[in-house]
Amino acid sequence: MWEFWAKSLRGRMLILSLIIVNIPILVASYAMKHSAEQSLLDEKKSKLAAIAVLFDSRLGAQGFDGILRRHGVQEGSKEEKLKVLNRELMVITDEIAAASPGLGAGYYARELDAIVTYGPSQQFGYTVGWAIRNDHPGRSVMDNNEFRVEFGTLVRGNIMNAMRPLQRDGLVIGYVFVNELTDDVRAQVAAMDSSISLSVMVGVIVSLLLIVGLTEGMMRDVQSVIYGVKELKFDLRRRITGLRGEMGEVAATINEMANALVNARSLSENIMDSIADGLIAVDTQGRISAFNRAAEQMTGFAQQDVMGKFYEEIFHMEQYCPSLLIDTLRTGEPHIAGELKYPVKQGILWISTTTSLLQNLNGEVLGAVVVFKDLTERKQLEDQVTRAERLATLGELAAGVAHEIRNPLTGIKGFLQYFQTAGTEEERQKYLPLLLREVDRMNKIIEGLLYFARPCQAALAPTDLGRVIHDTLVLIRSRAEHQGIIFTVNLPDDLPQVELDEEQVKQVFLNLVINSVQAMEQAGTVCVSGKYIHKTDVVELSFADNGPGIAEHIKKKVFDPFFTTKKTGTGLGLSVVQRLVTAQGGNVILEDNPGGGTIVRLQIPRTRKGESTNGEH
Repeated sequence: MWEFWAKSLRGRMLILSLIIVNIPILVASYAMKHSAEQSLLDEKKSKLAAIAVLFDSRLGAQGFDGILRRHGVQEGSKEEKLKVLNRELMVITDEIAAASPGLGAGYYARELDAIVTYGPSQQFGYTVGWAIRNDHPGRSVMDNNEFRVEFGTLVRGNIMNAMRPLQRDGLVIGYVFVNELTDDVRAQVAAMDSSISLSVMVGVIVSLLLIVGLTEGMMRDVQSVIYGVKELKFDLRRRITGLRGEMGEVAATINEMANALVNARSLSENIMDSIADGLIAVDTQGRISAFNRAAEQMTGFAQQDVMGKFYEEIFHMEQYCPSLLIDTLRTGEPHIAGELKYPVKQGILWISTTTSLLQNLNGEVLGAVVVFKDLTERKQLEDQVTRAERLATLGELAAGVAHEIRNPLTGIKGFLQYFQTAGTEEERQKYLPLLLREVDRMNKIIEGLLYFARPCQAALAPTDLGRVIHDTLVLIRSRAEHQGIIFTVNLPDDLPQVELDEEQVKQVFLNLVINSVQAMEQAGTVCVSGKYIHKTDVVELSFADNGPGIAEHIKKKVFDPFFTTKKTGTGLGLSVVQRLVTAQGGNVILEDNPGGGTIVRLQIPRTRKGESTNGEH
């Protein structure tokens, strides 16, 4: 709030007025208040001192002894003396106390060390005979023979107490005290403070109103200039009009600068629009500041719809990969010719992108720019080539599968023909299990091939992935523990359920875990972890092992059907994994484990959107 007022013109003028006008008023009022309070206290002290002198004179020249002699109790007890003195002097204290409401007064006898009288006696007569404390200022008054005014809490409460020593024949025989409640004094001071504060407040308000009234017209002109300059950020052809005087000259100067910028910008825009590649620039806040014609054609967004808006609000990159443009803006690191998926208005593009910082002549960062080229058509051609290669590979592998099946079939046929005409029971018992194993091997090959090739009927239901992982690990744990392999599971308690086919996802998990176990011939660790990404509504599961890892030159082939590096593998495990996860609308990512081994990440949408329920892909 202070920063706003200190930076705004109106705020500075108001602050200046407070300094020039109101601070002197405040200083003067404080001095006047202090002086008035001091004068009031001095007047109170003088009043109490005068009354104390009156009490002293009314006691008489003989003091307490004269009264005692007159009544013949000089040799009496303390109680008798106090009774005589109180009866004699009570008239005086009550008379003076009645003349000044709120006043309290009395005598203290040093010889008797007691209060003789305290008026009004109806209120304070019970104190007669009381002795003051050793630290009471009255003792200092008697010891030092000095007049004192003290503030403190005594019998009446908080009081201003004036104490005058009673001196007779060169000896201090006691003292007279006159006091007034400080609440009464404070009430008078508070009333005076209220009047002064009200006057100061009225003065401050009047001065502020005058300043606001005087600056209102000027501030309207300033706001017009500010608004016009802000509009120039988006349209340099707008003009600031309707101003006169000095502000009119300022507006005319700004309009001339805008004309010069329009001419310079027209040249830049013509160059930008003639570039075949898309170009988008953002300022330091991530707002789009440039958007050329090629970018409009590629993304489907019109320039006027995106200018001034945050880049990340228009292009939701996080569900595909972090935005390279925003990364460059935040870190200053450029990205050269990176290929990635790019969200546009009508779908997804494959682009080649290059990003860099925008800087002025002084090296200050103005923002960042991305230049990108549409690779979608090229990617489609590459996909067609890849599919053709896969079909060729599939043909070769089908021939290999036929060969694999033909060998056991030949052996089975030979044994069956032999057993038709010959063969003993002992031979049958010996060779029939062999025949069954060969049949099972053929069935396994055919079943894997069919599982990969046929559509999968998915029974979608909300599924607890943590429970499915636990059930999967139970199936493989005994075999893994025999090899010395340890499983660790790190899943958050709030991992949401995912809408999918539980049996299919169990098959995915089983294939991944078996691959990890088979990759580690001896002891090792398989770590399963997961997290929920709120922004994209995706559950991510990671299967990490510390095995030998996957060679770089075969990473692109591991998802191909029938590709395997194992002597006994079918090459369909990871192909099935990719097929089932992709059918769910998810993604499979293969990475190297920093500690050695492989990490397989599954990114699965929490709900299936726009996908076929039969699992075709």
